Amino acid sequence: MSEQKRPRVIGVGAANVDVHGQSRKAIVMRDSNPSYMASSVGGVTRNILENLARQGVPVALLSAVGDDLYGEKIVRDSTAAGIDMSHLRVKHGAVSSTYIAILDERGDMLLGMSDMRIIEDLPNAYLDDNVWLLREAEAIVCDACLPLPLLDHLVSEAAGDTPVLIDPVSTAYARQMEPIAGKFAAIKPNVMELSILSGLPTGTEAEIERACEALLKRGTKRIAVSRGDKGCYYADAEGNRVFRALRPVSQMVNATGAGDAFMAGLTHALVDRLSVEEMLDYALASGITAIQSMTTINPDMSDALVRENRNRYRL
Repeated sequence: MSEQKRPRVIGVGAANVDVHGQSRKAIVMRDSNPSYMASSVGGVTRNILENLARQGVPVALLSAVGDDLYGEKIVRDSTAAGIDMSHLRVKHGAVSSTYIAILDERGDMLLGMSDMRIIEDLPNAYLDDNVWLLREAEAIVCDACLPLPLLDHLVSEAAGDTPVLIDPVSTAYARQMEPIAGKFAAIKPNVMELSILSGLPTGTEAEIERACEALLKRGTKRIAVSRGDKGCYYADAEGNRVFRALRPVSQMVNATGAGDAFMAGLTHALVDRLSVEEMLDYALASGITAIQSMTTINPDMSDALVRENRNRYRL
């Protein structure tokens, strides 16, 4: 860390290599198909940190990789993007976290497979060994792919007074983290994940509001519900209740990284102590910036570009 600033945000969660294959013609099952192949580093928490780093926020990642080629790629590419990877846990002989997506000739998902075993057995002691880093940070971001005992230890013990923000990732992982949802400083679910976390329907705006109230009563401090092109709904323990949106983008290039960028923008705005409206606009503008690129993370992502998009798409 001698050449890096002290991290303001620490990420605890997945870091993996994503491999995508799109068939050039109609897929023939149980056969070899000529395809377009691409690989890139990914993982929800790692992606959030890269967006933050590109926005100028010093960040560090706590995760695990194997001593394989994919592990080397995760470390190399993430470091090049500005993430401090010096606290990573390297497991000898282990397979680094990997995600494979098989797309048909139209680009629609046919099959996805993931191997995230390397973070399924991360010990609480790993967080304890880095407790000084967690407690000196201004915020901690994580994802619900982590095992529940580790998540619980993070929010109950290791983080101390540092606020912990979490992305539920999916309905399956939301169901996994639901028992401790009330312990987080902030949660960023979509409407389906919110329904799982609250145990309530979320089909209408009124239902979304009631579901958020239920989570707030359990102890969650802030909830930012992503609603796609409808923007977001925000509620917090201080009494703020806001439906917020920017103008829709006329042409979306790739929606894949919007959620990770929104979470990065939300975190950035929180540590910069922006007002609620400015915070949500910055988060929404970060999502807009993400979908203007073919790649999951826009290589042009920056604080200046997010602010430009915020001003351009404000209602």
